[in-house]
Amino acid sequence: MNSSAHQLPSSAIEPQSPSRHTVFFVSDGTGITAETLGHSLLSQFEGMQSAKIRMPFIDSDAKARDCVARINAAAASDGNRPVVISTLVNPQTAGILRHANALILDFFGAFIAPLEAEFGLKSTHTIGRSHSSVNSSEYVARIDAINFTLAHDDGISNAGLEDSDVILVGVSRSGKTPTSLYLAVQFGIKVANYPLIPEDFERNKLPDGLSKHRHKLFGLTIDPNRLSTIRQERRPDSKYASLENCRWEIEQAQKLMRREGINWLESTSKSIEEIGATLLQDLNIDRRTC
Repeated sequence: MNSSAHQLPSSAIEPQSPSRHTVFFVSDGTGITAETLGHSLLSQFEGMQSAKIRMPFIDSDAKARDCVARINAAAASDGNRPVVISTLVNPQTAGILRHANALILDFFGAFIAPLEAEFGLKSTHTIGRSHSSVNSSEYVARIDAINFTLAHDDGISNAGLEDSDVILVGVSRSGKTPTSLYLAVQFGIKVANYPLIPEDFERNKLPDGLSKHRHKLFGLTIDPNRLSTIRQERRPDSKYASLENCRWEIEQAQKLMRREGINWLESTSKSIEEIGATLLQDLNIDRRTC
C-alpha cells in the first residue's frame, strides 16, 4: 500500500503559530526612518507577534554596547533572535551592534556602498545628516504649513484661504484633521479643513467663503457604521452619534459634493498615507518637502 494514502491532505495541516520576535529600531538620530522602514517590512507578515522598541540617539560606543545588552536580553527572554532595523551611520558603532544575537538589517550598510560605487564618491558617514536642515527652506516651509493648518482646523478661520494648497471638506470625524496635519508635517502642504454640517445641507450650499476656492476643495467621506462608532466615543448615545443620523449626514454630504463638482475619497479602510498620496495626485500638488 502506498504510505502516502495515510497522509493528511495539506489543507488539513494546521499552520504553525508565528513565533515571537522583539523588533528593535536602532538609530543615531530620532529613529523615525528606521521605524518607518521597519513597519513597512513587517506589514508584509500577517499575524506576527512582536514587541517593537525604538532606540534613538545611539551615537557612542557605550550606548551601542548597552543596546547590544538589551537586544541579547530580549533574545534570551523570547527564545528567538530579535530583529534589528538599524540606520546607524558610524561604521564603528554599527560594528558593535553586529555583535548582538539578532538578525541585523543595516539600512546604511546595504545601500551606502553601492551608492559610493555608482557615484564615485565616498560617503561622509555624518550622523544626523538627514535631519540637519533646521535652517533650510524645506524646514521653514514645513513649520509654516503646520502653523497654517492649525490656524485653519475645523473651519476656525476663513482668513488667508488664498494661501492654502488644499481645503478638505467632509462631515465631522471623517478624518479631516489627521489628514491635514499629516500633509503639513510630512510634505509642507498648507491645508485648511471645514466640517459639512446640517445647516449646510439645509441651505444646499458650501460653507461661506469656500465657493471661490472650489478648485482647491477635496472631500472625505466614511462608512456610516464606522462614523457612528467614532462619534459614540465622543458623545455616547447622542443623536450626533446615532447610526441613522450618520447615514443621513454622509448621504447629504455626498450629494452636496457631487453637485459642487468636488472629488472625494472614502477614508474608512485607507491609511492617512494612502489618503495623502491620493489627494496630492488628484489635485496635482507638488510636495514641498521630502
